[in-house]
Amino acid sequence: MTQQNRRRRAATTTKTDPWQEQRQALWEVCQQMYQRGLVGAFSGNASLRLPASEGQLLVTPTHNSYYGLKPEELVVVDLAGQPLSAGRKPSSETPLHLEIYRQRPDVMAVVHTHSRYASAAAVAGREIPPIIDEMVSSIGGAVRLAEYTMPGTADLGRAACRALGSHQAALLRNHGVVGVGAGIWEALEVCDLVERVAQIFVLAQVFGSGSATPLAPDIIERQLALLRQRRSAG
Repeated sequence: MTQQNRRRRAATTTKTDPWQEQRQALWEVCQQMYQRGLVGAFSGNASLRLPASEGQLLVTPTHNSYYGLKPEELVVVDLAGQPLSAGRKPSSETPLHLEIYRQRPDVMAVVHTHSRYASAAAVAGREIPPIIDEMVSSIGGAVRLAEYTMPGTADLGRAACRALGSHQAALLRNHGVVGVGAGIWEALEVCDLVERVAQIFVLAQVFGSGSATPLAPDIIERQLALLRQRRSAG
């Protein structure tokens, strides 16, 4: 294919699909979720806000393996969770995503994972305290635990929002993890960090005879103050 033909094909694709760039980004994140072991082939889900679309979202489809997923199979939905074109149905956890977007205008992307160690903490009913500095700068402090509610419901989204507060991640009781961010890659890295911290938390309790020492409250406050300062300056 000549360079001229490539340009023509790209221009045609852009006209027929204005969200090509967003589809590619979300698809790449889905591949990373699966490759990093944060989800099984059919578990978890992810979404992002579509720019200049009056509230439309791009979300992963239901009953579709990550290894077989194609960018064009990602689903555009409105604020009621209804798909805007025929084809794949959106994830059954779309209500979770919609509720987070409603309550957190700062959130531009949501990733929901079922990673092993973090899910174990959620099953055990244990929030993860701020045990490493990175948790403060990337998550906002502790990874708090949401009360159990039925999956696939707006109640799960409301429970997640209560646990999130202004933080970037929360554990969903007997379920998994939800991470949010200003972009889809940030939301992915938040979930990846939660899994890594959950592993550290478990190992620290083994080595420390059942205890993991969190950062001191004054250290956390100083780090949060620095984070707020950077955000206001940036």
